[in-house]
Amino acid sequence: MLVDLAKIHVRAGSGGAGCVSFRREKYVPKGGPDGGDGGRGGSVILEVDPHVRTLLDCREQPGYRADKGRAGSGNNRSGKDGRDLVIRVPRGTVVRDAETGEVIADLVRAGERLLAARGGRGGRGNARFATATNQAPRRADPGGEGEERWLELELKLIADVGFVGLPNAGKSTLLSRVTRARPRIGPYPFTTLEPHLGIVSLDESRQFVAADLPGLIAGAHLGKGLGHQFLRHVERTRVLLFLVDVASADPAGDLAMLEREVSLHSGALMEKPRRTVLTKADLLPPEERANAPGRAGLPQARLVSAHSGEGLGALLEDLWRLVETATPAEEAHD
Repeated sequence: MLVDLAKIHVRAGSGGAGCVSFRREKYVPKGGPDGGDGGRGGSVILEVDPHVRTLLDCREQPGYRADKGRAGSGNNRSGKDGRDLVIRVPRGTVVRDAETGEVIADLVRAGERLLAARGGRGGRGNARFATATNQAPRRADPGGEGEERWLELELKLIADVGFVGLPNAGKSTLLSRVTRARPRIGPYPFTTLEPHLGIVSLDESRQFVAADLPGLIAGAHLGKGLGHQFLRHVERTRVLLFLVDVASADPAGDLAMLEREVSLHSGALMEKPRRTVLTKADLLPPEERANAPGRAGLPQARLVSAHSGEGLGALLEDLWRLVETATPAEEAHD
């Protein structure tokens, strides 16, 4: 299951308190202050892990707290620093402040880190306060409080090619044919309830990631159907592939609706390289296939069949050429 939204509470550790202590040793009649500093509190860090695919762990465990720093002690011994807590998140995670909605970070590169909550500083021991006029200070600082906040995490999948189409346009079937992914396929709308990724391998050196995204309907940019869930992930793709059912009553109208919804969500999306295909060519008699794009009002579209494999080889080669020249996936967002 793809979990792409989560709300978490992070709390860094407090710093350890400084120590008030005086050196007392035999034959040392004037031992001075020797209270050590407290340790720093542990911080909470978000780190991109390419092996993490969803935000499921963050949803299941919404609370995170780093270790506290230890208090200082005598003989000028500093307290142990609290251990940092690292939360692994997938590539494409957008981090927002839950109270203000402000975007704090957009984590897209493997190993990229965000300091989500800073640990409190350690308090100073009384040895720090010794002066010529105050040689026996009885003052020490308490440890500082660690930062605490609520964060909203939103995952936007990073893919090279995103399949865009109405429900039951053949997106899942196409993905299962050109990759090893096995999305749910059924003869009814909204079979795909969550995005699926698959790797298209043309040969050993030419590979790209394709995403089968939930079906789009009119009003999707306003949240109708699975609109927001769908359009969130379209933002990360480098190339868009619009799929239109060749057996539709109005293929040209279907494409216009898809382009309109994508554009209304974000005008920048329509600036991405894109291609259009008419799917389910196997449903047409062989003699009608050559002129099918023209009759559908989409002469620029390719006619393909995921069932028979017709037109898929040329389509994948064309998509690879677009992917090679498109903006890198890590930068393909607003």
